[in-house]
Amino acid sequence: MNPATSKMDYKTKLASLFENELLPALNDFSSKQKRFPLYEPISYMMSLGGKRLRPLMVLAAADAYSASSKAAIPAAMAVEVFHNFTLMHDDIMDEAPLRRGKTTVHEKWNANSAILSGDAMLVQAYECLTLCSAEVLPKLLPIFNQTALEVCEGQQLDMDFEQRSQVELPEYIEMIRLKTSVLLAAALKMGALIGGAKEDEAQHLYRFGESMGIAFQLQDDFLDAFGDPEKFGKQVGGDIISDKKTYLWIRCMEKASEADLKTVDTWIGERNKGEEKVSFFKALFAKLEVDSEIQNTMESYYQDAMTHLNRANLKDEAQQFFSAFARSLMVREN
Repeated sequence: MNPATSKMDYKTKLASLFENELLPALNDFSSKQKRFPLYEPISYMMSLGGKRLRPLMVLAAADAYSASSKAAIPAAMAVEVFHNFTLMHDDIMDEAPLRRGKTTVHEKWNANSAILSGDAMLVQAYECLTLCSAEVLPKLLPIFNQTALEVCEGQQLDMDFEQRSQVELPEYIEMIRLKTSVLLAAALKMGALIGGAKEDEAQHLYRFGESMGIAFQLQDDFLDAFGDPEKFGKQVGGDIISDKKTYLWIRCMEKASEADLKTVDTWIGERNKGEEKVSFFKALFAKLEVDSEIQNTMESYYQDAMTHLNRANLKDEAQQFFSAFARSLMVREN
């Protein structure tokens, strides 16, 4: 990395490198659509864009330990295809109408098509990973396998919570660690190993990603309730309408008075008065100050992440880049 290159320029460079590699893959999906319609939803999902945080972390982590970012492209592709596979299936389970501001795959086609196309994406993710060098692949496969299973475990916990009347905060944090955080952490560790990092250095980068992933999901919880609909990219208040047990919900239930809880009970299961329901809970969150509490918790995970980042023995330029990345997650609006 050139010290004279700004952090934003460096991020743009990595994003361009990844998008240039992604384009041929999308064209390949498109060429297969005439014979196998299952590739059309894949092409659609992958072309929706998004932040591409995880593949960028793979590339940046490889570069941080002196390897060429291009050597990490197969792993970056694997992580991004896998991530989008999980989103496609999550949207079905959550009955979500929007993803990145666009119609979700199961709404645009149907649930069966989304399930089948998602299954194909999982296979494609592994195909991408096998293109990594033979020297590093044995180190990457266990990480990818463990992460894939942990993401499924996190989704299972998320589903289980929907059937429970009470969820403890530590349980929720563990769920989001599994469902969201471990993939970001794995992306960083795999990139670091491709770059030639020592095991302890790669593990510190993993822990950095793990804590930032939790902070990222807590920010998502906050934005779901208090975000700008035009910037958030998803249905604002969707978690509230579906009675999802987020950090805000759990702490609200722990702090609410008996009178508040009686009013809450009248809203459970109510989906026909979405705007009124969202307004009620946003006011209750603010009254009980759980909106500020979640932001304090985010800051705590951010500080833990920075502790591990400082121990990862990165090049100065990489240190600056990851520090800026972490701070950007804390102030994002979508």
